[in-house]
Amino acid sequence: MAPLVHGGDLAWARRRFPAAPEPLLDLSTGINPHAYPLPPMPADAFTRLPSAEADARVRHLAATVYGAPDAAHVTLAPGTQILLPLLAGLVPPGRAAVLGPTYAEHARAARLAGHDVHDVTDAAALVEADLAVLVNPNNPDGRLLARAAVEDLLAARGGRGLMVVDEAFMDVAPDGVSVASLTSMPGLAVLRSFGKFYGLAGLRLGALAAVPATVARIAAQLGPWAVSGVALTIAEAALADQPWRTAMRERLAGEVRRLDALLTGAGLAPSGTDLFRMVESAQAPMLFERLGRAGLVVRCFEAMPQRLRFGLPPDDAAWARLAAALA
Repeated sequence: MAPLVHGGDLAWARRRFPAAPEPLLDLSTGINPHAYPLPPMPADAFTRLPSAEADARVRHLAATVYGAPDAAHVTLAPGTQILLPLLAGLVPPGRAAVLGPTYAEHARAARLAGHDVHDVTDAAALVEADLAVLVNPNNPDGRLLARAAVEDLLAARGGRGLMVVDEAFMDVAPDGVSVASLTSMPGLAVLRSFGKFYGLAGLRLGALAAVPATVARIAAQLGPWAVSGVALTIAEAALADQPWRTAMRERLAGEVRRLDALLTGAGLAPSGTDLFRMVESAQAPMLFERLGRAGLVVRCFEAMPQRLRFGLPPDDAAWARLAAALA
């Protein structure tokens, strides 16, 4: 069977565990299981092309929430995934360094753009790269570089090439870590994901923060109407909803403590973010099999078989299933 490339592939899981009880419980992603409640949807969100005015309003909100200087420093895209090869293509083919192990799509996108890609384990190795990639907080282990450390890297690079800081999970990180406010600096591009924290990954919405010239170039490559009217309508409501954001951060922090207690009780040592936890154990392959046969799908890694990543269960029944499977 082909290896699991990304989390969330329940068709792969059903082929791998054909006798598992249904419904399968998908714990293989880092997506918030408590999605933002969808606002009333005007009919013209479906029947008309997305308006430039709605796009501008969401860019303004995104700049405010993510800390970018202003809306001119932000462009929206149908998910951050589509931005990876576009950003890699801004730099002439050269040496790319990706601080890993991390989300594999960054290296793949850099190779597509013609770069000589190096997976590095020391952040200092990002300094001399033409294209440098840092996922912060990191996926899958939650490694978090302090803002001061990222600033030092940027200063050492001296504006060389492009440094991409993927902040897909920054919504649940401590305040003051994001470097989106530094995107007046040339040579820095910051990615933010909407779908993970708001639990709406299928909406396909992401944001890029960078200097206006970079933003304009990427926006031109994406073309008009890159983001649907439905996505803009939902994002405008969600990004403006500070009370929901605050309450959800508190809820997720409590639930990840509950998950840590289950994993620790099973003899595992979890680390990660408030949207996922990773464990490392020689017993990981056996545990993956046991959970899968029980209908619980967690994230495994072909290149790191000793690691598993757990997302948060969505409800009490799911928590009970996980507790029973780990017992």
